[in-house]
Amino acid sequence: MLGSIIGDTIGSIYEFANIKTKSFDLCQPGMIYTDDSILTFATAQWVLQGGMAASYYLQFADNFPCPMGGYGPRFERWVDKSLAAMRVLPPFNSCGNGSAMRVSPVGWACDDESAVLDMARESAACTHNHLEGIKGAQATALAIMLARHGSNAAEIRTRIENDFGYDLSISVDEIRPRYSWDGLDGAMNGGTCQGSVPQAIICALEATDFEDAIRNAVSIGGDSDTIACITGGIAEPLFGIPQSLADWACSKLPDDLSALLTEFQSRYGSRIIPDSH
Repeated sequence: MLGSIIGDTIGSIYEFANIKTKSFDLCQPGMIYTDDSILTFATAQWVLQGGMAASYYLQFADNFPCPMGGYGPRFERWVDKSLAAMRVLPPFNSCGNGSAMRVSPVGWACDDESAVLDMARESAACTHNHLEGIKGAQATALAIMLARHGSNAAEIRTRIENDFGYDLSISVDEIRPRYSWDGLDGAMNGGTCQGSVPQAIICALEATDFEDAIRNAVSIGGDSDTIACITGGIAEPLFGIPQSLADWACSKLPDDLSALLTEFQSRYGSRIIPDSH
């Protein structure tokens, strides 16, 4: 889960100021968690406490109304209308990548493939009930669970390609000059699951370590914070997060979110490793 928070935080300043290089200062003062992290925490709270996933997304959006970059417009309208109606309104058939950015706690909480797919579906469908929105969440959560259980990058690539039909054959270096908010070669909206989740998964699977994965994600451009959030969620169980990077990201969290992270990690785990020297 923390890998997603770190990816989001590092990508936060590049969402609307894309860069096309892996050479940048990894930890900068202006970097801060965005709506991606807030809704990831909402998923974590749901996993810990149970109930309706939608009620947690509504609660966290109400408690954190103005994150850096804001919420997606359709999600924000759903929140506003639900709060006005004093009830959770039906989902809005979104295929946006919000379903994938917030799902990493599911990948940590489940140890069974059927369970992780069912729970990822539930986390997505309360808002993002489009088939692509559900698929993006399921693919991300399954990749995390597989990595936790020792699958390597090649094994995860094969499973995701076979199970979800994503093309993961292109390299990060090939993606970088061709990718933007308009997706790969301008063929698809980069804010959708189908237009960003495959690229985010590739950024994790092609990396040499956690930091390299986040640099991959930021370097391709597009929806940088969300792509790095998804990438970081997968990269954490694959490689482990250096302790200093974990400490840096946690220092940016308010006390209530920090306490929730600690509670989640104490129950479901994390992968934090000593810094290499």
